Amino acid sequence: MFYSSFGILAILVHIIINYDVLIKNDYRDVMPASSSYRQFLIGILIYYVSDICWGLLYEHRLIVLTYADTVLYFLSMVVSVLLWSRYVTEYLDESSLFSRTIRSVGMVILMYEIINLIINFFRPVVFSFSEDGTYQPMTARYVTLAIQIVFYLCTSLYSLYTAVRGVGVTRRHHRTVGLCGVTMVAFIILQAYDPFLPFYAIGCMLGTCLLHTFVLEDEKAERKKHLEELLHKEKTQREELEAARHKAYTDSLTGVKSKHAYLEAEMVLDEKIACDEKGSFGLIVFDLNGLKTINDTLGHEAGDQYIKDGCALICRTFVHSPVFRIGGDEFVVILEGRDYNNRNGLISDFDRQVHENIINGKVIVSSGMDEYRPGMDDRVQSVFERADRQMYEHKKYLKKLTARSSSQLDHFTP
Repeated sequence: MFYSSFGILAILVHIIINYDVLIKNDYRDVMPASSSYRQFLIGILIYYVSDICWGLLYEHRLIVLTYADTVLYFLSMVVSVLLWSRYVTEYLDESSLFSRTIRSVGMVILMYEIINLIINFFRPVVFSFSEDGTYQPMTARYVTLAIQIVFYLCTSLYSLYTAVRGVGVTRRHHRTVGLCGVTMVAFIILQAYDPFLPFYAIGCMLGTCLLHTFVLEDEKAERKKHLEELLHKEKTQREELEAARHKAYTDSLTGVKSKHAYLEAEMVLDEKIACDEKGSFGLIVFDLNGLKTINDTLGHEAGDQYIKDGCALICRTFVHSPVFRIGGDEFVVILEGRDYNNRNGLISDFDRQVHENIINGKVIVSSGMDEYRPGMDDRVQSVFERADRQMYEHKKYLKKLTARSSSQLDHFTP
């Protein structure tokens, strides 16, 4: 029982620390070489089971069963070496002579042991049992362990050397392989020295613990890197989307909201009206007087400045409301909240400024306002059409007023 107790401890530790890989298999999509790593851990698990059974059967001198389990013991040992060699080549992710060699050596060790175990049925070369049931290791057993020592030692030296010279992922991967290999070398030597103590199982337990620690660290680092890349990509996409949205929803000439923005705002208001959720609001429609004349006589650069001046006049008056440019010289303001409650005063202030501009030969802006009428208006367009008609009436009035003043063109200085 003393011998088997180490194997029982090893198998418990093995299952506990590798539960997510062995049972849940959570890391199959993110961990390096996850499939071969899981196969290697299963191989080690089978080895632990055979080692535990060997201790129990040998203690009770069940020689036939012990013989069969000893065959399984050696087979599971060399199979774990083969699975280790496959995992290492995938984990290091390199196509080199080293990778091809250790993969081939792992297969050679397995074939060598199978041949020895077949021969052992006819002539003991690996192990035997005396008449009183005492286990007796043979030469081939020591050769097998010696081959493994050389295999793990060469793997460790190469990996540690590469780790010293490497950086980043390459360094972490080779360091992991190197440390695990050194651990196995130490305990295989001890196992060769004393076949009745479970040094090989202890070496596997410590090696897989080290492997778990560094593989998990590597997996966390890769996840962190992947997450940072995703966050950076998402941030870049969000910034590009915001930039595109800003460009689409902002008028390039005046800096106020564009026609696209107005159509979206209109759609939102229509949805609220349809759900009977919209309170009070009003629309003011604006149109610049004399823009065509300025474009034809002074040029489009002067016309653009005229549009900017008209927009600035609107924005200065309706500070708390969104301003939209929906056409060449057409603007709309949606009145809500404070500006809606003070709409009559704001319109008066705006008209007073327009009258001063007529006298001073500055920008002239016609305006028309109307309010949402619950129960009557089923969409924003109805309010817009009434405001637009009032704007045109106001436009006619301003034209007559301008005609009585000095020529706008003579006084306007862009």
